[in-house]
Amino acid sequence: MLAFSRIIQAPPLMTFAMNRIKAIQGIRSSLSSGGVSIGSWMQIPSGSVAEIMGKSGYDWVAVDMEHGSISVQQLPDLFRALELGRTLPLVRLASGTSADCKSALDAGAGGVIVPMVESAAQLIDIRDATCWPPVGSRGVGFSRANLFGRNFDEYCGEAQAPLLVAMIEHERALASLEGILAVQGLDAILVGPYDLSASMGLVGRFDHPDFVDTIKKIRNLAAKAGIACGIHVVSPSPEQLEKRLLEGYRFIAYSIDAVFLHSACSLKASYEPGLKD
Repeated sequence: MLAFSRIIQAPPLMTFAMNRIKAIQGIRSSLSSGGVSIGSWMQIPSGSVAEIMGKSGYDWVAVDMEHGSISVQQLPDLFRALELGRTLPLVRLASGTSADCKSALDAGAGGVIVPMVESAAQLIDIRDATCWPPVGSRGVGFSRANLFGRNFDEYCGEAQAPLLVAMIEHERALASLEGILAVQGLDAILVGPYDLSASMGLVGRFDHPDFVDTIKKIRNLAAKAGIACGIHVVSPSPEQLEKRLLEGYRFIAYSIDAVFLHSACSLKASYEPGLKD
């Protein structure tokens, strides 16, 4: 009987699991000291894609619930696959509602990227919705994030301060940007260039002087406040990544799973059927 009890004894807690709070603290420490964090983006609801992305060397991968076709029910498996490669899963929320925050974080996200942040008051409400009391107002309970209660005590610390990234993607946010940057608990901002340019009546015209000036203003205010400014390098271009780093961006999303795929799959750039030497 003694031998049998040894066989069925559970392995030590967290032996094979990713230490999310350590990953969060590492990214936060790097950003707060002026360093850089580079992640990527997922829109395809595939565990295999998540496993590949998780093993690709990023600090984090954001699972897109705003523009991707990914449901809350799919999050746990995507997160598990990312965590196999010791990559922190984040979620770009569909919106900043308390229900969205709770669902993503209870599923095991290490933090949230919040679209269309336009005021400090809005961001404070969102921050409170991401944190357990006493810091915030998020409901406390057993969930996948704490292994359904088994890691409840360990998770209490993480639940007080998940990563918080605010997307600046409308010209209305510019008037409130200094207040947004002063919100306690904000780790980084992320410029959404397509929506921002659209709000200015300059859809996709990233070289327009007014848009260039606006981006510079955002970046300079973030630097003054000591908050990392980020941007999405959509095309998988090392040259563009290097350019953004030299410009001072420190929280960078590098391409998207679908863009990686169609960039590698396309024959158009190098081959046209029927052509002969």
